[in-house]
Parts: sequence; C-alpha cells; structure tokens
Amino acid sequence: MTDHGIFGPRSVTWRVMGEPIQLVGGFRALLMQGLHPRAMRGVLQNSAFMDPSEAWSRFVRTSEFVGVRTYGTCAEVEQAGRRVRKIHATLTAYDPDTGVTFRLDDPAALRWVHVGEVDSYLTVARRAGVRLSDDEADRFVAEWRRAAEVVGLEPQDVPGSVAELRDYIHAERPGLRFVPEAAHPLRLSVNAPLPRMLTPLKPALPALTLLAFATLPRWARRLYGLPATPVGDLWATATLRTLHTGIGLVPANVRYAPAARRARRLMAA
Repeated sequence: MTDHGIFGPRSVTWRVMGEPIQLVGGFRALLMQGLHPRAMRGVLQNSAFMDPSEAWSRFVRTSEFVGVRTYGTCAEVEQAGRRVRKIHATLTAYDPDTGVTFRLDDPAALRWVHVGEVDSYLTVARRAGVRLSDDEADRFVAEWRRAAEVVGLEPQDVPGSVAELRDYIHAERPGLRFVPEAAHPLRLSVNAPLPRMLTPLKPALPALTLLAFATLPRWARRLYGLPATPVGDLWATATLRTLHTGIGLVPANVRYAPAARRARRLMAA
C-alpha cells in the first residue's frame, strides 16, 4: 500500500495547504502564536526568532516542518515529529507573571499554537476564494487532529470542527496579550535580512506582514496595538482574493512547490 503520510490525496488538507496564498497563512499563524504569553516566551527565551538576522531562517525551518508533516510519508512525519518533541521536552522558559518555569511541551501553549495554525490556514484559504463547503471546513479541522499528535498533543484535546475551533479561541481570549519584552513583528519585517536568493522580495515583506496582520480578528489586531475596523477586514479579503486570482494565472508547474505538484497529481488520479 502506498504511504501518503497522515493526510493523503482524499484529504481537504492537501487541497488547502498547497496554495501559494498560504504564505500569508503561515505569517498569520505566527502572529496568533505571539499572543499567547507562554508560547511567545518559550520562543523568545529559546531561539533567536526575534533577532532580525535569524527571524527568516526560523520561519523557513517552520515552513519545512509544516511541509513534511503535510506531504511526507508516515516515517518522515514521525522522524520530524520526534525531533520537535525532543526539543520541546528538553527546553524550558520562565513566566515572569507567575514566577513559574515551564517546559516548552506545555500542553496549553502547544494547543494554542496548533489552533493558531489551523485557524490561520483555513481563514486565509476561505477569504482568498479557495472553494470549501462548511462540511469540508469541518473536515479540515478534524484532519489536523493528526497533525496535533505529531507535536505531542492528544487528538481529543484539540478542536475537531470549526465550531469547536471558534469556541476554544473565544475561551482563551481573556488570557491573550502581546508580551512587552517582544519586539513588534511589523517593525521586524522592515529590516529583516533575507537569504541572498530572496533579497528581491525584501520590499514586499512589510506589505506581506501587514496583510497577515489585517487577516487577524479585530480583537487580535487591537492586542498588537493596530487599528481594527470593518474597512480593514474588507481590504484584507479583497487583497487575498486579488492575489489568489493573480497567482492562479501562473502555470501550475511554476505556481506550486514540488510536493504540492505531486499531491495535485495524486488527487487528480
């Protein structure tokens, strides 16, 4: 039997995650992560993410992990997951609000990071115009319970539908904020150095970050100290749709990454 990993060609995940517009979804997921004090402090105290010279490298590594988890074989997914779980189990961070030192595999923080990913990818896809019925959106959320297992969470402990996703986010809102010791991501995007091959994209990076901010819920934008109006929501949706439509004019062999092209061939078959 062919090993298509934890999702496979019949999944909604393969259809959603291959779209290039999910670059915005990836940025949005990191911004959602940044509003959970423990999740953010775990990053701040154990990586150079907020160092402009390292920020892009970490984003690339995170993107590679998401790619393996989405399209890799079961063995590749397990290897990548084992590596991440080992790192999380051996690192700690300090919470100055409570005076408690916690491990990076703290389930509450991991759960928020997971939900931030799922919500971001689904939100960006639907607002960009990727056709998904309500049932398919629920399937997407449910499929990502398998992804939660990869980082050490129990499937039943994370949302399994869009309604459960919204309820969880609503319940978490009172404890969310942007910690004062973190540099603002929008400021970082202005001066973040890129690998040489991506240097031509540097002028677009602040605009991409701003678009990711604009796709956040209004309450989240306010926590970052940014304007949050219905006009901003309309602008974000219109911009996502325009970008997605424009990207759709690019030939598929250029538009999609190799793993996504292979997935599309398998889905068509």
